[in-house]
Amino acid sequence: MEFIATPLEGAVHIKIQRLEDERGFFARSYCSGEFAAQGLCSHWPQCNISFNHSKGTLRGMHYQAEPHGEVKLVRCTAGAIYDVIIDLRPESPTFKQHFGITLSAENHSMLYIPEGFAHGFLTLEADTEVFYMMGSSYVPDAARTVRWDDPAFSIAWPGEVCVIADKDQDVPCFTE
Repeated sequence: MEFIATPLEGAVHIKIQRLEDERGFFARSYCSGEFAAQGLCSHWPQCNISFNHSKGTLRGMHYQAEPHGEVKLVRCTAGAIYDVIIDLRPESPTFKQHFGITLSAENHSMLYIPEGFAHGFLTLEADTEVFYMMGSSYVPDAARTVRWDDPAFSIAWPGEVCVIADKDQDVPCFTE
């Protein structure tokens, strides 16, 4: 695996290293020792799958309030997404900045998201599936959302938002 730092401290783009032959390819998508050596979470008590019927489905921007912050490892296993994170750590030099990356079944890339970040994505294809590894179990009372289109973050989504849940749409603008 190749671990590539993003502009937001602690967030890492992870590329698999493919071993190819006439059958196809083989690659490791996770190794606890390699993650630990990078200083990343290597304990994943919960995994989730998000399946999305339509291109243009937006999910996010979600996070867990402290002390229930979540580390996430996100991979798109079918279709493609534009995956976005926002640094919500007030003490961070990149507070309120965002980073976006295309994750797809074709590129096999992953995004490691540390605690203190909001996360969301826009599907770029129909029938898209996203697989999440979670560093802690979900706590419903700690669930929070910031607006996907909040001017405080100025995210340039690469397509039209066609499907969005009311709970993601009906959120006030961010206040510090």
